[in-house]
Amino acid sequence: MTEHSHNVPRRQFDDYQIPEEWEEDEDGKAEEAEQEEAETPDQEPEQEEEKVGQGEGYEIKREEAEEGDTVLTCPECGSQRFKEDSAQGELACVDCGLIIDEDRIDESAEWRAFNEQEREKKARAGQPLTYTKHDMGVSTEIGKGSGELYKVSGNKRAQYYRLRKWHKRLTKSKDRNLGFALSELNSMVSNLNLPESVHEEVARLYEKAVDQGLVRGRSMESIISALLYIVARKQGTPRTLDEISEASGIEKREIGRAYRYVARELGLRILPAKPQDYVPRFAGKLQLSGEVQARARNILKEARERDLLSGKGPTGLAAASLYIAAVLEGEKRTQREVADVVGVTEVTIRNRYKELAEKLGLEEELEEKSN
Repeated sequence: MTEHSHNVPRRQFDDYQIPEEWEEDEDGKAEEAEQEEAETPDQEPEQEEEKVGQGEGYEIKREEAEEGDTVLTCPECGSQRFKEDSAQGELACVDCGLIIDEDRIDESAEWRAFNEQEREKKARAGQPLTYTKHDMGVSTEIGKGSGELYKVSGNKRAQYYRLRKWHKRLTKSKDRNLGFALSELNSMVSNLNLPESVHEEVARLYEKAVDQGLVRGRSMESIISALLYIVARKQGTPRTLDEISEASGIEKREIGRAYRYVARELGLRILPAKPQDYVPRFAGKLQLSGEVQARARNILKEARERDLLSGKGPTGLAAASLYIAAVLEGEKRTQREVADVVGVTEVTIRNRYKELAEKLGLEEELEEKSN
C-alpha cells in the first residue's frame, strides 16, 4: 500500500484496514439503531410530519420526505392536487372541488401594453403558425415593399436586388402554387363572408391536395371552390353553388366535378346541408328580426319531425319557412324579394310554402295575417 491509501479506500486493496475513527462511528450508529428498534419493536418507521402554518380552511404541513418538500393538503379529502384559476384568484382541489384559497395575487407576466414599443417588448414569441400562408407565416422576404430598398445606400441596394432575385429563383414550385392559390382563397373567403376557421381548414386541405397531386391538370380556382363548398357545409356555414360560382368566376358544373373528385380522393364524407343553417344569413339579407328567425326554425323543426324535408332542397325550404314566418310575425316580404336573396325561383318558394302550410296546419292563420 502507498502512504496515502488510508485516506481513500479502494476495492483493489484486499488488505485494506478500516481506520479507527470509522470503526467508532459505525459502532455508535449501530448502538443508536439498536436503541430505536428496542423502543419501537413492532412498528415500522414512519415519516414525521411537522405543522408549519395554517390558512383559512387548510393546513400546510412539512413532511420529512427524501426531498423535504412542503405539501399543501386539502382538509376535505386529503388530496394534494390543486388547480389555480388566475382569473378568479382561486385555488381549488382537483378531486373534490373545494376552494382552498381565494383572492390570490396573480404573479404572472403583465401583458397590458399602451403602444407598439411596449407590445413588442413584452411579446414572448412570433406570430402563430397558420396554413393560410404558403410559408406558414415564418419565412423572410427580402426587400418587401416598394420603398424598402431605397432606405439603404446604392451599393447595398444592388446587393439586395441580387439577393431578392435569387430568393425568387430558389422558391419551390409548391410554394409558388400555394402563394397564388392562398391569395385567391383569401379573396373568396372575404367575398363570401366566411369565418376564419373555414379559411384555415380550406388552406390545410388545399396543401394536402397539392401534396397528393390532385391539382395537376385542374385549375386551382375550381379546387379551392370545391373545398370551400365542402368545408363551409361541414362547419355549419353553408354557401350555395351559385354564391361560390359568383365569387370565384367558375361555372357550377366545373365546381361540381371538382367537388366529387376532391371528396373521393381526400376521403371527405359530407352530409346534406340543413335548412336551418341557411336561415340566419338569408334573414339578415332580408332584414328580418330575431323573432322571424326563431319562428322559421320552429317551422323547420316541426317539419323535420313530420318527415316533410326529405328529397327537397335546403335553400328552398329555408326560403319558404322564412316567408311563412315573416307573414306570421307581421314582417311580410314578397316571394320575389325572398327569391332574389336566396337564389331560387318563385315557383320553388310557392310550392314549398303550400306544402308546409298545408301539412303544418298554418293555412287559416296565414290567410288571416295576409288580410
